Amino acid sequence: MAAPLPSTFAASKWSRFATSFLVSAAALVLLLSSFVLVVDPYGTRAGPTRPPTPIMDLNQRFMYPQIVRSRRYDSAVFGTSTIRLLDPERLNALFGGRFANLGLNAGTPWEQVQLMELFLRHVPAPKTLIFGLDPTWCEPDADVKRLTFRAFPPWLYDDRRLNDFAPLLSLKSLEIAGRVALHWLGHMPARIRADGYEVFVPPEAAYDLARARLHIWGGAERRMTTVEPPVGLSDAERAALRMPALPWLEAVLGRLPESTVKILTFMPVHVAAQAAPGSRAFAEDEECKQRIARIAERHTATVVDFRRTSPVTTEDANYWDPLHYRIGIAERIAAALHDAVKAGEDAPDGFYRVLARRR
Repeated sequence: MAAPLPSTFAASKWSRFATSFLVSAAALVLLLSSFVLVVDPYGTRAGPTRPPTPIMDLNQRFMYPQIVRSRRYDSAVFGTSTIRLLDPERLNALFGGRFANLGLNAGTPWEQVQLMELFLRHVPAPKTLIFGLDPTWCEPDADVKRLTFRAFPPWLYDDRRLNDFAPLLSLKSLEIAGRVALHWLGHMPARIRADGYEVFVPPEAAYDLARARLHIWGGAERRMTTVEPPVGLSDAERAALRMPALPWLEAVLGRLPESTVKILTFMPVHVAAQAAPGSRAFAEDEECKQRIARIAERHTATVVDFRRTSPVTTEDANYWDPLHYRIGIAERIAAALHDAVKAGEDAPDGFYRVLARRR
């Protein structure tokens, strides 16, 4: 029978194993960390002399800051998914300049303002800015509901480079860095175009009007409702309406030079998603629009209202669902914005009304 190994020998062997394991783990962590820092998956080092990293993440909140930092764009579109189908290349042709579409899916007013302020720090004298405004801008709790379930990275929206390293060293960053590397090797396409544009709705060939109507109306009888008699707000009721996000919007407009073309627009969601005419919600929405129009007048901006009953918003065949129109409507919106700014008059066909004109 063999004699047992001395306890000191076993302890020494275990110590060597533990040391080797820790050294290997540290080397692996160092290697992966170096890979992430070199690839720079979120384009933290993007600038005039360094192009942004290909956009590979699903969450635009992580990817759009590098588009801004690249300073390749002197014009921009801000808003939510209701404005994301405006093609920057079409806007370039209409307005001049170099547009980026920075619409955030379900972006709250607070999130949009963070992106606006980042843009203005890097492009202090933009050529044209288009702000797509949803009803969330006039919600009484907009200052409380600042975030959604989607992660928002404040470290990508400040100018402090040193606080970027810790968030970069994460499994999520490693995943995105791997996608970027695969893109560079030709094995994975970029998620969206470098100017932020993406056709996120299904292909036009897949459009099904019956299915779209189910999404628009939720299976209910298709009808527009009007409240009679219409609800009116007293002066006291109007004054009591709290809209805490509007001062944020005015602060952004106040930072823009006179030369910047400023366009505020209420997007043409389907009437099924609009407040019923004559209702209290409709009256509050109109008050919201008038407050924004007064802000615009103080800052030489144009306000274009598509969020109204019109030949476009009452036609089911123009929409995929209550909020998202088809590509042809997006092209029509772009042309209409240009016409509204140039002429300063309501659309003859009722598609939009001009609530404030650039002087």
